[in-house]
Amino acid sequence: MKTYKIACIPGDGIGKEVIPAGQEVLQALAAAGPDFRFEFSSFGWGGDWYRAHGRMMPDDGLAQIRDVDAILFGSAGDPQIPDHVTLWGLRLKICQGFDQYANVRPTRILPGIDAPLKRCTPRDLDWVIVRENSEGEYAGVGGRVHQGHPIEVATDVSILTRAGVERIMRFAFKLAQSRPRKQLTVVTKSNAQRHGMVMWDEIALQISKEFPDVKWDKELVDACTARMVNRPASLDTLVATNLHADVLSDLAAALAGSLGIAPTGNIDPERRYPSMFEPIHGSAFDIMGKGLANPVGTFWSCVMLLEHLGERETAARLMKAIEEVTADTRLHTGDLGGKAKTADVTAAVCQRLKNR
Repeated sequence: MKTYKIACIPGDGIGKEVIPAGQEVLQALAAAGPDFRFEFSSFGWGGDWYRAHGRMMPDDGLAQIRDVDAILFGSAGDPQIPDHVTLWGLRLKICQGFDQYANVRPTRILPGIDAPLKRCTPRDLDWVIVRENSEGEYAGVGGRVHQGHPIEVATDVSILTRAGVERIMRFAFKLAQSRPRKQLTVVTKSNAQRHGMVMWDEIALQISKEFPDVKWDKELVDACTARMVNRPASLDTLVATNLHADVLSDLAAALAGSLGIAPTGNIDPERRYPSMFEPIHGSAFDIMGKGLANPVGTFWSCVMLLEHLGERETAARLMKAIEEVTADTRLHTGDLGGKAKTADVTAAVCQRLKNR
């Protein structure tokens, strides 16, 4: 029997509630009959670790999780610690350290969800956003000088490399090619950012010639926000820079009903390192410890984790169980307008898996 080693990093806030729920669901899956099992290892990195050790994770943290099959991550963010410390000290340290350069965020309206676009059917909103995850606006290049003086200067430099853009474009075109509509929208801002984004556009055109069966277009990022709202059916797969896709994917999740249901995968397509899967919601300290967190985003992230491991049939079983649970409005958590608790949703998904 195959054993998959999964590193679990709950992180901060409600991450400490939804990641154990994800483990429970994965264990229920394994117990229901597939020819594999999970071996979990938990790491208490995050805000509490920072208060105890002065850093978000140990110096050898990457080495500790280097040989696992996948990582299940909760959230990074603590109201007592500056956001740039929590993000760069944990999540981005893992993403960049393991060169997880493709961030993949599927979005669609699940059964039973009352999405805000009233003229939109579930068939109209079925997107995947591909986010360049290693450079761009989050490259970490920049600095501050003359702090506290009138002449203080702060810079953040967006870095786009030909190698980085080529590989994310090729990944996005391949993903679009694998989907029924074979359609890709390249998000840009080359009208204002006349160097890096112009190169982005040029490389998109170059890579497109490798995929003649993929229909593609180009959209300015500001216009894309309006298109997502006004013409959702015109979109399918999108590719954007680190910052642009970060913003667009939150909009996409809100249009699908809630950030609480949205998953993401930080992928190393070459599989040199483990990939990391996480819900896109934040640490939500305002509801921490109350059992109110929506675990669906974590469960859907587990679907992506299983697909990455090659267990597609089992992933489909889990997705079906999730859809059956969201279809029952009695099992909606507060972010979806319901009164269900984290434990209620988790138990319902596990029960459906056991009944199959």
